[in-house]
Amino acid sequence: MREIASLDALKALVGQEVAVSGWFGIPQARIDLFAEATDDDQWIHVDAERARRESPYGDTVAHGFLTLSLLPAMLASALTMVDMKMGVNYGLNRVRFPGPVPVNSRVRGRLTLSSVQDLADGGAQLVWDVVVEREGSDKPVCVAAFLMRRYS
Repeated sequence: MREIASLDALKALVGQEVAVSGWFGIPQARIDLFAEATDDDQWIHVDAERARRESPYGDTVAHGFLTLSLLPAMLASALTMVDMKMGVNYGLNRVRFPGPVPVNSRVRGRLTLSSVQDLADGGAQLVWDVVVEREGSDKPVCVAAFLMRRYS
């Protein structure tokens, strides 16, 4: 885990890949829980038998939004901002899901700090360019600009 001491130290990292998260497993139980929580129980996610028969992936696949929902956890597993008292998810830009996440895959995020902007309320807005990769695949499974606000 990378430790960043201050906002000034963070600003010095703009334009760089700052950290890589740990791996996150995507078992069927996680997919099923996400389906239940979001009422998205499309068969390609939750019906393994049908997915093996009819899906081009040969098995169930994770929801794209499940992958996206892991971004805050990926960030937290990769780095800590020592002087940050509170962080708030602010939004997303340019989200794409270029590849599938088959059941029992592992994914991780590569975090590049695109920008840091001071805010009038004393906080700072960060834009993280995140590339989520699947173990064993050269194609990313999610790319997104993840906006967050941090307060010291």
